[in-house]
Amino acid sequence: MSESEFSPEGRPVDLYLDLLRARMAPADYALLLRMVEPVLEAMEEQRAGTIELSLEGPDGASVSQEIRDEASLVVAVAVTGRLDNQIVEIETEETGPIRVVTDSGTAADPARCREIADFIGERHRQDEELRGIAEVSGLPTDV
Repeated sequence: MSESEFSPEGRPVDLYLDLLRARMAPADYALLLRMVEPVLEAMEEQRAGTIELSLEGPDGASVSQEIRDEASLVVAVAVTGRLDNQIVEIETEETGPIRVVTDSGTAADPARCREIADFIGERHRQDEELRGIAEVSGLPTDV
């Protein structure tokens, strides 16, 4: 999917991509598009299943946090249709800092961010418990 193949229907994600194109260096914008294309194509085609941002290849290790964040925001805009998404860094005891995409209201609410951190921590504890059960049972643990 090239830049010209994005639907001109005025979707919020198209507007957001136009804004990014205007403010990002051309090489950074091209990298961002390569990262989000598989996700946007799958959404356009309504394909089910796991889709990951493409960070493979020689560019993967050198992708800046800013570009990674913008890619996450592009996907969030495509999913939610909202342009007010923000990335917040939430501290959890179990995993340390985690970057989360959320709406601006939640991002500005410390109590809500704490709820998210608590959920992430509980989910991490459950994952570790299940990983331990799998290991003891001789099952794969890298799922």
